Amino acid sequence: MTRPVASFVSRAGLIGLLALCGAAVTADNSENQVREDAVVSEPVVQVWGARTRGAKGIFGVHTWIAVRPRNETEYTVYEVVGWRLRWTDTAVVVRNRAPNHWFGAEGELYAEKRGTGVEALIQRIDKLAREYPYANTYTLWPGPNSNTFVAWIARAVPELEADLPATAIGKDYIGSDMISTAPSGKGFQFSLRGLLGIAASSVDGVELNVLGLNFGVSGSGIKLPIVGRIGTPRISAALAAEQPATP
Repeated sequence: MTRPVASFVSRAGLIGLLALCGAAVTADNSENQVREDAVVSEPVVQVWGARTRGAKGIFGVHTWIAVRPRNETEYTVYEVVGWRLRWTDTAVVVRNRAPNHWFGAEGELYAEKRGTGVEALIQRIDKLAREYPYANTYTLWPGPNSNTFVAWIARAVPELEADLPATAIGKDYIGSDMISTAPSGKGFQFSLRGLLGIAASSVDGVELNVLGLNFGVSGSGIKLPIVGRIGTPRISAALAAEQPATP
């Protein structure tokens, strides 16, 4: 008689323990869902990059811009894909996809803005992407390419404060112009068709470009060809209340 009672008590205790664990997991999931819902309510703009496919990935990255308007769950990604020109007249792609990967390669976040004022940035980025002047042209080196596209938008939206790595080959291509702001939209840049130049700003630091290979130093670390960056990008998610005109 004692053994069946003991067995019953043990089973009841086990069932009770499992029930408590289940309740705890459910509570955690609910809390996570609440947190996710709270985050989804704010608009987001991100600048990402990942190593390109094949041997090209040794030297360079592909960059893109991802946005998520307020109360949306999906990201819209703006990027240039060169091979699209084989069957269409534009290399610019605007589509919904996961923002943190590129054909299986894990992305690295270079810049992010959230919250107040970001909806206006999203609208500007969408308009700029559709006005990209090199949409029907793609040249792997020295540009215009996918990194030229992201830098072109970043120059027009300096609030992003995007500090692209040395491996974003093509970011220094500014067409027939020789003087511009640095790829972040701050400071200045002198560039000869993306092959030779120098750039300096509070975001990009100081960079020297020789045949598309970048050497430099910034608050995010040391910039080197192939390596990209030794250090971590400085990312401030909040927009500055007032963007200074000086670098």
